[in-house]
Amino acid sequence: MGGYSNTSEPIVFERDCAAVMVPQGQSVTLPAGQNGYITQALGGSFTVFVDGNLFRIDGADADAIGKEPPTELTLPEGAGDEDVEKLVWQQLRTCYDPEIPVNIVDLGLVYECKIEKVEDGTRKVAVSMTLTAPGCGMGDILVDDVRSKIEAVPTVSTADVELTFDPPWNHAMMSDVAKLETGML
Repeated sequence: MGGYSNTSEPIVFERDCAAVMVPQGQSVTLPAGQNGYITQALGGSFTVFVDGNLFRIDGADADAIGKEPPTELTLPEGAGDEDVEKLVWQQLRTCYDPEIPVNIVDLGLVYECKIEKVEDGTRKVAVSMTLTAPGCGMGDILVDDVRSKIEAVPTVSTADVELTFDPPWNHAMMSDVAKLETGML
């Protein structure tokens, strides 16, 4: 079982639901009536344990397991670049490695985040990030998650998320919070 316990919250799928196998990254559909357990509910998405496998359920599909979808983001009126940047980092902190209950910012996976104003008043965000392991099947899914979370920020028109393995990630890049959370402090 390795760290996953059946004391997690039991769930039953109320409808057929798209899911992604962790860590393979393969898309599947979990059928209505399927039983499982929520092992992680962080950042608006869910990791569920079903029949010996882990799956990631998108926050937009929260209703399939009887949960509330994440609320829409808003910015204060007349918000400046600083407000947008704050919200972008807040969104990055809602992105989690599906296997580690620590957000990608505290894990030290975000190397760079640049926000640029475009002529039409919208903003472009460029993120450079890495993964804890280069061959991780969840890489593309994590990148899509980061992109869609940033593009949910009002005034952001596009988010470019680039994966890099230079420098390679190591445990020293984690925040103290993350080290504490994973028992490495």
